[in-house]
Amino acid sequence: MSQRRHSSRRRTVAVAAGIALTGSLVAAGAAVAVGSGTGSSTVAAAAAAKVTVAGHQLEQLGRGAVSVRSGSNNLISWRLLATDAKTAAFDVYRDGKLVKSGITGSTNYLDKNAAANAVYTVRTGSETAAVRNLSSGYLRVPIGKPSGGTTKDGVAYTYTANDASVADLDGDGEYEVILKWDPTNAKDNSQSGYTGNVYVDAYKLDGTRMWRIDLGRNIRAGAHYTQFQAYDYDGDGKAEVAMKTADGTKDGKGTFIGTSGADHRNSSGYVLAGPEYLTMFNGQTGAATSTVNYTPARGTVSSWGDNYGNRVDRFLAGTAYLSGSTPSLIEARGYYTRSVVTAWDFKGGKLTQRWQFDSSKQSKPADWAGQGNHQLSVADVDGDGKDEIVYGAMALDDNGKGLWTTKLGHGDTLHVGDLIPARAGLEVYKVNESKGSGPADYIADAATGKIITKSASCGCDTGRGVAGDIWAGSPGAEQWSSSVDGTRDSTGKKIGSKPSSTNFLLWWDGDTSRELLDSNKISKWTPTGETRLLTADGVHSNNSTKATPALSGDILGDWREEVIWPEADDKALRIYSTPHETTSRFTTLMHDSQYRVAIAWQNTAYNQPPHPSYALQK
Repeated sequence: MSQRRHSSRRRTVAVAAGIALTGSLVAAGAAVAVGSGTGSSTVAAAAAAKVTVAGHQLEQLGRGAVSVRSGSNNLISWRLLATDAKTAAFDVYRDGKLVKSGITGSTNYLDKNAAANAVYTVRTGSETAAVRNLSSGYLRVPIGKPSGGTTKDGVAYTYTANDASVADLDGDGEYEVILKWDPTNAKDNSQSGYTGNVYVDAYKLDGTRMWRIDLGRNIRAGAHYTQFQAYDYDGDGKAEVAMKTADGTKDGKGTFIGTSGADHRNSSGYVLAGPEYLTMFNGQTGAATSTVNYTPARGTVSSWGDNYGNRVDRFLAGTAYLSGSTPSLIEARGYYTRSVVTAWDFKGGKLTQRWQFDSSKQSKPADWAGQGNHQLSVADVDGDGKDEIVYGAMALDDNGKGLWTTKLGHGDTLHVGDLIPARAGLEVYKVNESKGSGPADYIADAATGKIITKSASCGCDTGRGVAGDIWAGSPGAEQWSSSVDGTRDSTGKKIGSKPSSTNFLLWWDGDTSRELLDSNKISKWTPTGETRLLTADGVHSNNSTKATPALSGDILGDWREEVIWPEADDKALRIYSTPHETTSRFTTLMHDSQYRVAIAWQNTAYNQPPHPSYALQK
């Protein structure tokens, strides 16, 4: 490993320890105030103040403080920001009276035998943050379900709240929720049939709807068509929202994109004709700010691997710090055969193409064709301060050039993180859909693609796999997949039975090992069994057998992760937060750029959990 790469890793680990890093931080002396007892927040600082961590422009956030009821106790927790001093101390007040002062060992406090309706504030220096009361264990965000309809072939449909993301759309230091509504007749690309329109909403945490975008009849509904990205691309302190659009898309102000009445659907319900657009929307109003032609264009449908429209409309999207300081939008098409990845910048209200990678135009196209996954990941794999795109069995450098390819082909699951802390750099864990001699799954060096450990060949489709540190008894990430027996440590040695789920991960209890998240359940794994930590009644998971949440990530409170599930009747979202006390203190994961962009791409195709750029160790 080069010294440059080592230096980059050392800076990122410093964020985990709560050290403010170099760059333009919050304006000197600016106060961060979190408003009333409802928990609304405002950041009283210079306009468009920046938080720069390891050279990357990130969000200026409030404390996101919450009080979560647990038995007769209340757990109060709040964010530690990258701009906080390492020694920052916090005081907790209940109903205006000091109950705990000088908290430095963590960013939470368990107030025992306290009233469920107690009103709390958290103070540090001259800053006071109000605390949201999650007396039911979750924050309920009311949402407005769209009216159902009937397709042109007479099939009725209704709507279900699907994938979500979070971003600060109005610059107040608090996250809003961006939510995709799927009709009940959404289709996989391999399935023919008409679908209802897809809607994308933005909500404040009190349930106020900011806008609704109607993608129209020429955007098909399904997991592979609408990958929306919510991020502050132009650096004005307010996030934008980007997605693929078409004739008849109606923005949040009611203005049509393209030709409003056009219908490009064929008799099988596929949209294989007509213009395709990429639109950047204003995050505050939902107005279309910049619309360009989507590239690559579909061209001849059969050139993507079939003649009926399955493989041509496999889209991925992400966000990456390609310049080393500001984020770019990533849009991609195809992964079974030809793969094309395009990077876009958004400045001065305009989208401009930064670069494009096309597998068919490489010097050895066969090495790059068919290497994509059902999702992508973004990380600085070579330690130069700029992000790379890990697309599956291949990776693209920050300049859009091919960095490496294992040539092991397509798969359904991909994890990128510091999976083996004892070695330098990041690692990639991937499962394979190989019917040949390739391994069922493997761990590779994220910088070079060199295989570190691999399982035996099974000659099968390994549909699911996970890598994450779920047990403190072995160093680094444990790994398990649908085609390999048992749970293995980071060297590939079997250490126990396979967990009951092969799905999401999250930090939920008080230690630094991750828990299992599957459907509406959170569980703790050990080699001898599992313990259920939460069963969320009255909610639903998403995406059929994938059983994924609307979103999981470090949304509120301290460094532990929240889960967003829609209620069973889709009248509200619930944001569940941990009731468990911890003695660990870490900077909010949202101030690690790899983790933050993972929250942005989490909704892409086959959703996967986020990983930070460092191993979370006390």
